[in-house]
Amino acid sequence: MKAPVFSTMGCRLNAYETEAMKELVAQAGLKDAVIVNTCAVTGEAVRKARQEIRKLRRAHPSARLIVTGCAAQTEPGTFAGMDEVDAVIGNTEKMQKAAWQTLATDFIGPTEAVQVDDIMSVTETAGHLIDGFGTRSRAYVQVQNGCDHRCTFCIIPYGRGNSRSVPAGVVVDQIKRLVDAGYNEVVLTGVDLTSWGADLPAAPKLGDLVMRILRLVPDLPRLRISSIDSIEVDENLMQAIATEARLMPHLHLSLQHGDDMILKRMKRRHLRDDAIRFTQQARRLRPDMTFGADIIAGFPTETDQMFHSSETLVTACGLTWLHVFPYSPRSGTPAARMPAVDGGTIKARAVRLRALGHQQIDRHLRGQVGRAHRVLMESPTMGRTEQFCPVTFTTPQPEGDIITAMIDGRDENTLTVSA
Repeated sequence: MKAPVFSTMGCRLNAYETEAMKELVAQAGLKDAVIVNTCAVTGEAVRKARQEIRKLRRAHPSARLIVTGCAAQTEPGTFAGMDEVDAVIGNTEKMQKAAWQTLATDFIGPTEAVQVDDIMSVTETAGHLIDGFGTRSRAYVQVQNGCDHRCTFCIIPYGRGNSRSVPAGVVVDQIKRLVDAGYNEVVLTGVDLTSWGADLPAAPKLGDLVMRILRLVPDLPRLRISSIDSIEVDENLMQAIATEARLMPHLHLSLQHGDDMILKRMKRRHLRDDAIRFTQQARRLRPDMTFGADIIAGFPTETDQMFHSSETLVTACGLTWLHVFPYSPRSGTPAARMPAVDGGTIKARAVRLRALGHQQIDRHLRGQVGRAHRVLMESPTMGRTEQFCPVTFTTPQPEGDIITAMIDGRDENTLTVSA
């Protein structure tokens, strides 16, 4: 029997959960299977999931093909109706050993073929303990899942459920275990990370968790935060940014747009000036701070002037790393019913934003040449600075180590060290 094949689509949290699933599938004894962990963030993501399923079925004609993830949760019938698919399981079920034990049996009846419960009824997030993934230097720890907000373009709450937090003690214990295993950097991850703690006793904030980790795990060299909603950043997190050198000076912001009217139509919780004010304050507290951001191009009703507001937001906030998303209507969301922007215009605006992003990266890279950086080596010839900028090395370095290196050059998207 062949070992299971996994295909992961979408966000870092999905990748984390795939690693946890590998352990559950192994414990269940499931063999000769293909497991597709899907994304539902856009209609295009669902289309790509179907495409990936067809490709994997051609490559593995005799394997049992199982679909899970956010797209399986939000539209199980779409995937159950595909001839290539043998079973569909939801986002809750994929993290349960019992579901995989059922799928490991020789026969799947009509009841077991689709296992997708009401995600909104889930009230807990298990602290799935894995040994990290991606590299031997950096580990990702899920501290939160789900989202209580209802942005008009987003289907994810219906794939992930309402916000649930992993208790701080569970998080700290896992990070201690990862540090003991040799990891030099831990990244906190979740769907709506700054909502962490709202469902826990006394409603602690993300900043409380960060300060607790840094205090109780003194041997952790680097702590990093993944994507956050800047309007929800609390006082303790700002204090950590100002005072804790082990908290990395890079934040990825869920901004989405630079125009107040579009932000209101998106049902976002911040306005343009809130984003600018936050980045300025964070940079005052930590002058070496860099920012990434998600920005959507061509949201319904977006005019040329509204789009220009997103362009000017990039420079007003001093953003370096842009994730640009051409708007893609997602069935079932309010935005899908709003007046659409022409498809060609959407693509052209996305191109302009990406070009601006490249200019911002170029500016940042030029400013780092001649400076010393502490670099965490992800492979013998590539590592990342504290600001998450990639660095390539001519001379191999020990993988997993944090080394101090003088940057002596750059290429298109990376810094270089030739010595």
